[in-house]
Amino acid sequence: MRKIALILAAFTLTLLIGCGNANKNAGNTGTAANTGNTAATAAPDAVTSASVVDNGEAFKKAISKDGTWIAATLKDLSFSEELVLDGQFIHKEEPARKIALYTQDADHNITNSFKLTAPKLTIRSENARIQGGTFVGDVYVEADGFAVVNATIEGNVYFSDDKYQATYSAADQGKVTGVTEVKK
Repeated sequence: MRKIALILAAFTLTLLIGCGNANKNAGNTGTAANTGNTAATAAPDAVTSASVVDNGEAFKKAISKDGTWIAATLKDLSFSEELVLDGQFIHKEEPARKIALYTQDADHNITNSFKLTAPKLTIRSENARIQGGTFVGDVYVEADGFAVVNATIEGNVYFSDDKYQATYSAADQGKVTGVTEVKK
């Protein structure tokens, strides 16, 4: 039990240190007045830090529009209903969302990987990624920049438009066992 508490503390500290820059940018809404551009851009829904969760309800809240830029789980989670990653969040001055299915040590080495199971996961957040574990189910992408990083999707990845597929990446051992295609 003590080892788990130490790992959790190291993971949380690492996330807080890594996410510290996100809160410094809370006043930057991305408007023309702040960037010097002549055309205004849409402001993000939120600039926020990480959410480390160990239960289904907390995970669903973390991936919601009112959640956090990163939802990190501490164990396998299974859902019988569809999940939706929604909302626009800023991390390091860029739109970003992450589902982290792992824990890590202070040197960012993965110490444990987890499995997230749901019949369907819809991605509506720009630059979202599934990282460091396994998602079991089908993923439906409705936003730019989706990535699978050092993770596996045991299922299919469907894009609602060609433009979303064009910005897709499976990097650093990202793997999809089913099809990866546009499905309108």
